[in-house]
Amino acid sequence: MSKIAEGLLYSGSHEWVKVEGDMAVIGISDFAQKSMGNIVYVDMPDEDDEVVKDEEFGAVESVKAASDLYSPVSGTVVEKNAALDDDPGLLNQDPYANWIIKVRMSDPAETGSLMDSAAYGEFLEKQA
Repeated sequence: MSKIAEGLLYSGSHEWVKVEGDMAVIGISDFAQKSMGNIVYVDMPDEDDEVVKDEEFGAVESVKAASDLYSPVSGTVVEKNAALDDDPGLLNQDPYANWIIKVRMSDPAETGSLMDSAAYGEFLEKQA
């Protein structure tokens, strides 16, 4: 069973969002990192890049597969997690402590379409 962190919002493509005012901290869920296996590379946008809700913003590569990352919100990237450049495996160790990008949201109301932890848990059960 995958760990689901409380207090976060989740997308159907297994990204999580922590909302802090008009900022969105974005990472991948425990389910995503487990299904990927050993993560060896994270492709992230640069600061000041624009991301669009439900559109690809990067990728996570593992020994066995590559998986696109889809932004759960629209906005401007204000920071990327440089630690992942040196150690992408941090996502395997703790996918909730190790975020990928921080985005200043252009429309915070977009988070209304995301799932809370209970709904995401139900979503995962249906995936099994």
